[in-house]
Amino acid sequence: MLSVSALLLLSACHDSKEWTNDPYGNFDALWTIIDEHYCFFAYKDVDWDEVGQKYRALLSPNMTQQELFDVCSHMLMELRDGHTNLISTNDVSRYWIWEQYPENFSERLITENYLNFDYKTTSGIRYQILPENIGYMYYGSFASAIGEGNLDAILHYLSSSDGLIIDVRSNGGGYLPHVETLVSRFISERIHAGAICHKTGPGHNDFSDPYDYYYEPARGRIHYTKPVVVLANRGSFSATNNFVSIMKSLPNVTVVGDVTGGGSGLPISNELPCGWSVRFSSCSITDPAGNITEFGTDPDVKVDISPEDQATGHDTILDTAIALLSHSASE
Repeated sequence: MLSVSALLLLSACHDSKEWTNDPYGNFDALWTIIDEHYCFFAYKDVDWDEVGQKYRALLSPNMTQQELFDVCSHMLMELRDGHTNLISTNDVSRYWIWEQYPENFSERLITENYLNFDYKTTSGIRYQILPENIGYMYYGSFASAIGEGNLDAILHYLSSSDGLIIDVRSNGGGYLPHVETLVSRFISERIHAGAICHKTGPGHNDFSDPYDYYYEPARGRIHYTKPVVVLANRGSFSATNNFVSIMKSLPNVTVVGDVTGGGSGLPISNELPCGWSVRFSSCSITDPAGNITEFGTDPDVKVDISPEDQATGHDTILDTAIALLSHSASE
């Protein structure tokens, strides 16, 4: 069975075209790389030919590299994709959608007012049992590897709690294998985790049939089977978006907070004649229900942190999760 990462390799760019190292050659190389390998044109209803004509008209033979970089960056922003970046030696273009929304998270507020500066930490996870006998774990980045033994220790410590909060707010993503490692501790049977399509040709609609992928429960390891609430915000991006969408499909899990930041395309990179690199979404991953979550995964319970609560040291989203799990435990 092919893994998600193996499928990604099947879509890697191997462009053989040669482009001149001038404003027009670099622009045309960038436009063509995206044209032939980007995966969300139809989903986002982007007319890439029109976009290319619009921005190519802004070029001039003697423009500076910074001027060219700015034109190319603005063209890429038309894709509305947080996984798409142009990278030079002194700048990185970006489209970080979550910067436009309320943060809905304060790590210091939680550390001070809920954990009282008393928590355990391992494998990039902070964890503790709150006074309401609700377990809490904050995972700040899926780039942090989760050791199986460390995860056993965390879940053993939290096993006496009546319910568990997994906080992945402002977790900008990381590695998909770490998503599987964590999800496998909350399932008792094989689950359908989603599907992936990879590019099979240069046309905008040249894709493989959807390839379903599955997660297995961790064998011989500690599992958590009580109710779980996952906390998300607009900063829950990429691999974290994937984690939230899969956890949301489980019967004992509730997602609380804001819509995630999205980012459901697997990114790959290519290089322009001038040495700049471009990173972009090449393969679309759908959630277990077959939905594209490029623009985010909706919570089950939509909550924002109110200014009044934050001013008094309260996290409205976390308070909602505690109340939900406490009510469930009392039933």
